[in-house]
Amino acid sequence: MGVPAHILPFSILIFLSASFVSVAAQKNGIDIYGLTLDSKVTSRFAHTTITSRVVNNAEEAQEAVFQVELPKSAFITNFSMIIDGVTYPGEIKEKAAAQEKYSSAVARGQSAGIIRATGRNLEKFQVSVNVAPTAKVTFELVYEELLKRQLGKYELILKVRPQQLVKHLQIDVHIFEPQGISSLETESTFMTKNLADALTTTQNETKAHIVFKPSLAQQQKEPGKLDTILDGNFIVRYDVNRATAAGDIQIENGYFVHHFAPAELSTLPKNVVFVIDKSGSMSGRKMKQTREALVKILGDLKPEDQFNLVIFDGHVTQWKPMLLQSSPENVEEAKKFASHISAMGATNINEAVLLAVRMLDESNRKEQLPSGSVSMVILLTDGDPTEGERDPQKIQENVKAAVRGRYYFYCLGFGFDVNYAFLEKLALENGGVARRIYEDSDADLQLQDFYQEVANPLLTMVKFQYLENSVELLTQDSFRVFFQGSELVVAGKLQPQAQDLLSAQVKAQSHTQNFTFQTEVNVADKEKVFQSPKYIFHNFMERLWAYLTIQQLLEKAVSASGDEQKSLEAQALNLSLKFSFVTPLTSMVVTKPEGQDQAQVVSKPVEADNSQSFSFSLSSRNAWISQDSKIIKSRLAFRSRPAPRVKNVRSRYKTEVEELHHSVLSSPGPIERGPHFVLSLPRQSNNSIQEALCVDIRASSQTPVDILSDPVQGIEVTGKHEGSTDEFVWLQVSYRNPEVQVRVTKDSIVVTRGSGGKSSSYQWQGTLYLVMPGLKLTLENGLLLLSASDKVTIGLASLGNPTPGLRLFLNDPVHFSSQASGVLGQFYQDLQWDPAGSSTAEDTRELSVRGKMYKVTRKPVTDFQGSRGTTPLPVFPCWSLEQPL
Repeated sequence: MGVPAHILPFSILIFLSASFVSVAAQKNGIDIYGLTLDSKVTSRFAHTTITSRVVNNAEEAQEAVFQVELPKSAFITNFSMIIDGVTYPGEIKEKAAAQEKYSSAVARGQSAGIIRATGRNLEKFQVSVNVAPTAKVTFELVYEELLKRQLGKYELILKVRPQQLVKHLQIDVHIFEPQGISSLETESTFMTKNLADALTTTQNETKAHIVFKPSLAQQQKEPGKLDTILDGNFIVRYDVNRATAAGDIQIENGYFVHHFAPAELSTLPKNVVFVIDKSGSMSGRKMKQTREALVKILGDLKPEDQFNLVIFDGHVTQWKPMLLQSSPENVEEAKKFASHISAMGATNINEAVLLAVRMLDESNRKEQLPSGSVSMVILLTDGDPTEGERDPQKIQENVKAAVRGRYYFYCLGFGFDVNYAFLEKLALENGGVARRIYEDSDADLQLQDFYQEVANPLLTMVKFQYLENSVELLTQDSFRVFFQGSELVVAGKLQPQAQDLLSAQVKAQSHTQNFTFQTEVNVADKEKVFQSPKYIFHNFMERLWAYLTIQQLLEKAVSASGDEQKSLEAQALNLSLKFSFVTPLTSMVVTKPEGQDQAQVVSKPVEADNSQSFSFSLSSRNAWISQDSKIIKSRLAFRSRPAPRVKNVRSRYKTEVEELHHSVLSSPGPIERGPHFVLSLPRQSNNSIQEALCVDIRASSQTPVDILSDPVQGIEVTGKHEGSTDEFVWLQVSYRNPEVQVRVTKDSIVVTRGSGGKSSSYQWQGTLYLVMPGLKLTLENGLLLLSASDKVTIGLASLGNPTPGLRLFLNDPVHFSSQASGVLGQFYQDLQWDPAGSSTAEDTRELSVRGKMYKVTRKPVTDFQGSRGTTPLPVFPCWSLEQPL
């Protein structure tokens, strides 16, 4: 039995609901009067406690159901219910023993809870209990997880979705990183201006404390109503300083952890063969997203890389007979080939992957692979083999025999019909990992993000070494490859006779040289670091060691068989029981007061279980509905639904324009459609009014338009205009510091952090509040604002009828430098209104930009800068200019 080969981002979802949301429900049923979540992240190890307090305000017994969504990669360590002062704990047992209780409970018709996966990162925990009149119950759940660095960030996701107002609701996130916190950002998909004050962040060199504590008034969607506005994601992302290339060693209570992620290394050349399933089941959106992702990935290949493409259905086709250098010409040709892949036919996985291996073998035989380069096969498929060799075990044997430990094999399983257990073993046996790609609107981004994780190999043959007789019980200490943006972690126990100093070496290879990184730390000094109980929990490093050891044992068991597999699982089981972890090998039995259902069992699923995806929905809900209609349910759970849309909120940036044009045109005439761009222009010395200029672009070029560039601000804006529809297909805003790209289309918003960093996708109808050092992104009512105290404010919107298309506006022009350029940037350079000889008509003026004359006309245009909840959109007068390119 295995677990996902990769560790997913740390996440928890809180969702409170009642059978009906009304004043009567809270007065006469189960009332949730307190919910707290406390997460302590110390040296990347997260310990999270969720506490929910409920009271039965009814005159008869009610049922309270506690549901929590927690990360797939987390291990539950404790659960308890306190009912009228009596504690009912959960007991962790070996899975077979717990299952026996579960089976007997089912036979008696009693309820039993089993964890089920409910999405990409989450699985659901559920317990129910009957509550006597006026009685109070406290639920407490604890779980732990080692955060994994992916694409340069550690990520903690809290999904907050209460279905009622909660008198005391508080989230505390404590982060303690002795290396020092180098970057910290928070993001929310439900935050509005009214809620922003409920969030506080304090930070020093090594510690951060994020608190979210909304009042009842702030939680209300509308004054006087019980509907809550809290419905969405709350995310914390951070990274740490890395002072030494040899990594950082931390020590606590006799255990140590060694984090290794050297920076400023040259990327190794790579040789990659993409193997793409184009069978009939890939038709439609899957194939479209695969093509789009593949074209983007090909564009990210480096000149020193070599590559080829294999596509397959029942037959196998190779793009070129051998691997080619990633020259601009070859990449463009490959993009054209990839963009015309169509889906049909059966699925011959065996022949396709063996062909990819033979390609690498042939290039290797001809000495065409650079010395020290990294060779890999990336397989994307959505189904079982149905052509050629169909036995998954035989295919695994064939691939292992062909690869012989020389190449890295990565498997991407598209959707839930794929045989994930087969792909996982195929990858783990050949030095890679498997990843499930979810059939969502951002599947192309999932593919791109995975590629970015393996796109930049930095070191191979990495080996951690410690002085003899100084350490024991080491976790995995040899790694075949280290990728940029990731981190290698080794943990262990100090020997009793260990010296005062702990020395470590990390040996590795690049394509040009061998490396030896060396470090030495004082054990006593390191032990003193973890003295604050506010930021750490007891024996956290020993538990970190146990968590990592169990994960690695279970991964090894996936690719093992027979006695070896049994031995690995036995070791993992013993550690799971010793440290009270709910793993795929253990379960938790939850006891209840006498007279209630006596056996609820919590068992952890694995990614390879294809039946896991949407359990607990209809069966549980129908069972509840069939009970007494007076029963009120209080639960923490998940529901997929759009984020709330807040109406009648106007951007503060519109007031500037309204101030200047407060005198409405007496005869406005026909209303113009919304312009592509609205610019707030610098105030002229002879005019107290700050003019607004509306610019439309008529572009015929197929290349992206250079809309704005300011090297001092570190901002670039580009876009792709489609002449036939007179619309921009996309607009992209790029920042140098922080390194962020924001690309918008008519359907979505994609934020990418850094070059090749993680991408996040958002919908226009949602909300977003993202704060990072030097930049803030807010999305509310269909209006996206990119702002900072020292930067030009950029607003973006996607309009529907009657003026469809993407729109952009600029404010705070005082921040532009003298080096601004581009279609819009030129208007911030040496601009003058009404030079000598210009028209004096009231609604027609002339302006001069770098000696070039433009005639502009004041027209009423639709105002996309204001409330997106207003129909139709308001209008305002603007000086309009059509700018041909």
